[in-house]
Amino acid sequence: MTQPHITPIPPRMRVPLFVGQGRIEWGEKPVPVPGPGQLLLRVGANSLCGSERGQWQYGSSVTPGHDAAGTVVAAGPQTTTPPGTHGVVFLMDFCGACRSCRLGFTNQCAHKRADMGFNRDGGYAPYELVSESVFFAVDAGLSPGEATLLLDVMGTGGHAISRAQMVRPDIQSLLICGAGPIGLGLLVMAKLRLGDIPVLVSDVSPFRLQMAASLGGLPISLRDNHDAPISLREGLPRHGFGEVDAAIDSSGKSVARHEAIELLAARGVLVCVGHGEGLHFEVSRHLIAPERAVLGSEYFRFDELPANLRLLREHRKYLGQIITHHFGGHEIARAFELFFAGQTGKVIVQP
Repeated sequence: MTQPHITPIPPRMRVPLFVGQGRIEWGEKPVPVPGPGQLLLRVGANSLCGSERGQWQYGSSVTPGHDAAGTVVAAGPQTTTPPGTHGVVFLMDFCGACRSCRLGFTNQCAHKRADMGFNRDGGYAPYELVSESVFFAVDAGLSPGEATLLLDVMGTGGHAISRAQMVRPDIQSLLICGAGPIGLGLLVMAKLRLGDIPVLVSDVSPFRLQMAASLGGLPISLRDNHDAPISLREGLPRHGFGEVDAAIDSSGKSVARHEAIELLAARGVLVCVGHGEGLHFEVSRHLIAPERAVLGSEYFRFDELPANLRLLREHRKYLGQIITHHFGGHEIARAFELFFAGQTGKVIVQP
């Protein structure tokens, strides 16, 4: 009987070094050996995220990459996942024992061990060491790039919509501030989860607004024909709207949040997904009288992955449109330059 070909695991690997000021150099690290409860993955793809801007600008002591998909190549003691299993990596290495974890709120773990790619080596390296508890197996027929859609795109987007529905279950119109990959993820998940409701999407990037339109959104450019800024209050009426039931901010910008809360209908809800700047409002006028709500939404729960995998299988072609660029690992610097210029959708790097 012919044995399957197994690629040997090298003792060392070449990794990108984020040294700051938008510069990436190259170095070497040992390929880690999995210990109890750990898996070693050969990374097949890692997608870029706006939250990595700080590492790009100021450097990182670890190898970034928190949106990874790969294949198990070695398993430590006390694990049950066999080598050869394909899957994705949940960002937060949750403890599994605290009150939040016991209730399923793994994105709110009180004693998480790490955030992959932020304080532990992540998926821009050829190999990544992960706890088995944060590895989610997927179909071998999905490409690694497609599998990453389960994370920041579908996971974060779907969780934010669920948060909005907690307050406003009868959402009939939605505003998304920011058409980056998270914003586009919010758009597609809204279309899949809320039905054919109008979803307005604002941004300054013509490329990303065109993407939003192609995915079924109603684009609002925050720049006029002379590149002067315009407000959301000016932009909404272009699609026949004066207010919306819900708004989700993925931009992290104070101005977007301030404008969005002003445009909410009675019982409306603003969900803040994008990290960054603040929000100031008048409690009586903005919240109490109209019974509006402001919520935060942090990543997603691990137990949301199975339902999203079913959605990905069913709507693979539609969701796959969010991925616009693929780069090899040696092109990672160019990938970041294009991404932060706003000229891409989701960008995949394959180490």
